[in-house]
Amino acid sequence: MEGGVEAAGPEAGNLAGVRHVILVLSGKGGVGKSTISTELALALRHAGQKVGILDVDLCGPSIPRMLRAQGRDVHQCDDGWVPVFVDQQRTVALMSVGFLLERPDEAVVWRGPKKNALIKQFVSDVVWGELDYLIVDTPPGTSDEHLALLEALRLRRPLGAVLVTTPQAVSVGDVRRELTFCKKTGLRVIGIVENMSGFVCPHCTECTNLFSRGGGEGLALQAGVPFLGCVPLDPQLTQSLEEGQDFSQEFPKSPAFAALTSIAQRILDGTWAQAP
Repeated sequence: MEGGVEAAGPEAGNLAGVRHVILVLSGKGGVGKSTISTELALALRHAGQKVGILDVDLCGPSIPRMLRAQGRDVHQCDDGWVPVFVDQQRTVALMSVGFLLERPDEAVVWRGPKKNALIKQFVSDVVWGELDYLIVDTPPGTSDEHLALLEALRLRRPLGAVLVTTPQAVSVGDVRRELTFCKKTGLRVIGIVENMSGFVCPHCTECTNLFSRGGGEGLALQAGVPFLGCVPLDPQLTQSLEEGQDFSQEFPKSPAFAALTSIAQRILDGTWAQAP
């Protein structure tokens, strides 16, 4: 993948109707990639976009629970797998290995080649139809799964990455390595999100910096990439994810909602989708 990502062509197949693909990346686990993926997809949906979510975190498929879609069946048609639609308006489509497991708590104990084969199958065989954005929730790191994903998406343009960090220096250091990965593979960086940036009191809504603050913004400045914004820890956001609620509808006055909406708007307004 050193040569970068080629433009989409007739070989794009089931991705032909997908206008933008966004990978959500981080160098480590526990920074909230799945949370950002889910809430970014919902924020884009509320901005009038038709969105798909591809959950390729094969060992930790949490998005079906976050969207109250656990236990749903994946059906097949002549062109491949039909994604699960999580809303009645069919504006959010989801595909995850969680739908293929017999039990939701079943461990995925697979070697790399089997993981890579499923990732490529998810990209090529899911019938996404017409989408404005496909959000891809990835596992931590820069390993085989990421290379398989980029290889499978090599015909897609525009393709970009949102990098998620927490404020602490250890997390920022891991994301710095993720930036190196993006550079080596020719993957355009849309921007950096600093998650868990402060804690929102559920009683007075005041935001307190439990951890450090500004690590993500400082890294973006140092690397010369856009800083998309800070998302604070909010018990209401945690509640909505645990219960499979639409956070943007349930808690529109939350500071986290305002932050996520702003990040989505920056992605919509950005120039990252233009040809280099």
